[in-house]
Order: sequence, then structure tokens, then C-alpha cells
Amino acid sequence: MSSGSTGEGSHDFARVRRIVKTDEFSSVFRLRPTQKSAHFVLYTRLNELPHARLGVVVAKRFAPRAVTRNTIKRVTRELFRQTSLPAIDCLIRLAKPVNSKDGPATTAKLKAALRVELARLFAQAKTAKPPKPALPSAPPPPSEAP
Repeated sequence: MSSGSTGEGSHDFARVRRIVKTDEFSSVFRLRPTQKSAHFVLYTRLNELPHARLGVVVAKRFAPRAVTRNTIKRVTRELFRQTSLPAIDCLIRLAKPVNSKDGPATTAKLKAALRVELARLFAQAKTAKPPKPALPSAPPPPSEAP
């Protein structure tokens, strides 16, 4: 794979396929979650690009060890690359703890469970119609006091 490619139509995870800017994350987070699973929440938004983009948020409070957080991100990126999604921005957020501090940081069982859960979310995102960015609504009519 060449490092100068845009990532379109390939299985890499080039910078153009990532949501990196804070305002891009915020604009997707403002929308209601599209899908939920046991541990993750998926937010999607249509984008104007010829490909899908991914952002992953894994909070320390839900995965206290860096090894676990990195495993989650790695598995998420791997499944994202393998799934051909329409032109959407996908944001995956870990919403519940995946393991405790007293158990192993990462196991084959954990990776398999994460893969199943994330694959289901990406499959649903592939078929679901993501919400369009919300337009500002008109102010509500003034209420009359009795």
C-alpha cells in the first residue's frame, strides 16, 4: 500500500478515513445514537466524502488499562476496514465497562466478544439510513398565560 493514497477503495486506515478534529467529533456526537449494543454506542452522520470515516472514543473509566483501550481501538479499526460502508461518519463510543482491573487486561474471549458486538453495529450501520444533520428549527410559538 502506498502511503500517499487517499484510502478510497482500499483496506488501509489512512488519515482521510479518520475523524480527527474536535469539531468533527462534536458534530456527530450532537446527533442521537443510531445503534446501541451491550458495551458500545454508534453515532452516524452522512458526509460529503466518497468514503466512510471512523472515530473511536474509549474512556479510561470504562477501560482503565491502556492495553484494553488499545485492543478495543484496534479491533474497531480492523472491522471498519473490512466493512464497506456508505459515505457516513461513524463514531463508536465505549459506554459500559468491558472488564475489571483484577482480571486480565485483554483475552481472546474479550476480543471475540468485541468483534461480534462491533460487527453487528457496523452491519446495522451499513443498512440503516443515517440521520441528516439537523436543521435549526423555528422558535416555538409564545404560550399564552391564562
